[in-house]
Amino acid sequence: MNATASATGTARQKFLVVPIVILILAQMGTTGDNGALSLAASALTHDLGATTSEIQLANMVFPLVGASFMIAGGLVGTIVGWKRTFRAGAVLCALGEVVLAFAPNMFVFIWCGRVVVGLGASLLIPSVLGIIPLMYRGANRMVAFGCIGAASGLSAVLPLLLGIVMEAAGMRATFLTLSAYFIMVALLSLSLPAIQQPEEHLPFDGAGVALAATGLFLLLIGLSGISSWGLVQPLDGCPFTILGISPALPIAALGAGVLGILIKVEARVEAKHGIALLPRSFLTTPQVRAGLVANALTFFFMGAQSILMAPYLQLVANWSPIQVGSISLVTGLPTFALALGIPKLLPRANPRHIIQLGYAFMAIALGIMALSVTVDGANTAGVYLGAFMSGVGAGTVSSHASSIVALAVNERDASQSGGIQSTMRNVGQGVGVALLGAILLFGITNTVRTEASSNVVLSPEATEELSTMSIDLGSNQEFEDQIADIKMSPAARRDLVGIQAQARFESTRVAYAVGAVIVLLGLATTPAITVFTKDDRAAHDAQQLRQS
Repeated sequence: MNATASATGTARQKFLVVPIVILILAQMGTTGDNGALSLAASALTHDLGATTSEIQLANMVFPLVGASFMIAGGLVGTIVGWKRTFRAGAVLCALGEVVLAFAPNMFVFIWCGRVVVGLGASLLIPSVLGIIPLMYRGANRMVAFGCIGAASGLSAVLPLLLGIVMEAAGMRATFLTLSAYFIMVALLSLSLPAIQQPEEHLPFDGAGVALAATGLFLLLIGLSGISSWGLVQPLDGCPFTILGISPALPIAALGAGVLGILIKVEARVEAKHGIALLPRSFLTTPQVRAGLVANALTFFFMGAQSILMAPYLQLVANWSPIQVGSISLVTGLPTFALALGIPKLLPRANPRHIIQLGYAFMAIALGIMALSVTVDGANTAGVYLGAFMSGVGAGTVSSHASSIVALAVNERDASQSGGIQSTMRNVGQGVGVALLGAILLFGITNTVRTEASSNVVLSPEATEELSTMSIDLGSNQEFEDQIADIKMSPAARRDLVGIQAQARFESTRVAYAVGAVIVLLGLATTPAITVFTKDDRAAHDAQQLRQS
């Protein structure tokens, strides 16, 4: 298999198997890292004293850092080479997993370990998506993108294996195992074939990187802070206020403003140098926007599962890491089969219809998962059915989400699009965790406070103490421990535990319902998907040229 031929394209190009396997392993590793964190919810609570808000923040930091720097990762790969960027990302991920393994507390776990892994992913994942357009052409490119989508399904094997490691040897051994995995990926990348990548010797867009990182960081940290700082009224533990209100929304609004400045700055950079951190085609091409939304919603959907289902099963239903890992396998198999099978077996399928169908499956999956939770646990059959439908939806959308972006732009922008696609995935995941986590925790806390204030058995003093307390998602016993210092009668305590159990049940269902509605809103972007092949792209460009 000739690497040069693969880079320049031929009429009957052989499909390069070994490179795509290496790229799949890289994609699996970053997805598996999120799976390991979901499995560690119980261990973090008991070993490091983590609260639900801290677990939510740990889930958020990876997409937070990744989203902040993945656009930059796409530009770095374009300038210094995708293979070098790939290896650097894998090494950083390995280092971050070591920090997670030996973290003495949640501060180090979140702000050191998760940050370093996020930085590694911001180089590794754009490289995966950047290498494919240069190494694969025509139908092979669509299949290659499908393989990367399928990697999300294959990565479900990792949580199952990591669950076994966690149950046998603990959380620290699990993260060390992931570190060894990323080192293996870095070594395997040495066998990637040479690719023809233009050496343009263009300046690094430092201003754009700073604006993108700052804007995305502020936006996501503001959204993630809603559940722990408060939406408008500051909660206990809020680090500071802005004009007397919670800083969450002002920080998010500031981040959105910085991103608006980024767009204007990048337009001037591209006009001057011919390349920018955020090429104009990513913003002005409707099909690119539809593809980026598809990437974001797929990972929003995954974020919903990580903050809703996994913690509920472990903290409320007392499922073991192995049991939770088995759910990932049930999700992963259809994800793999459809993300890979649809491009391979249905190469002429309409991408717009495929993605629309995927959105519908994802919304149905969230509905099933909402119905599967019970007051004191979960319906096992419903959990597994919802997990399977989750895989069907995610696999269907993933089969074309990346390829429709690459089809709609020129070759260099297609290669660089890996950064913005990865950013949108992380933004989607971060928003999913932040938004649905906030709905969950606010719902539990507000319901408990409201019901307690109208309960005649509770004393006014007990009600007053509850009015300043944030209620975490947890088992009945954990809630009893949380209210152990509040003076009340045994009857009042029993009533309050029952109120909290009903509140966590109802709030979880509401969060799932909101997630389903947001996924279905993605249907509004799909009419913009009109370029299905490179021939369509050529015809579209010719028409635009004639009109101009």
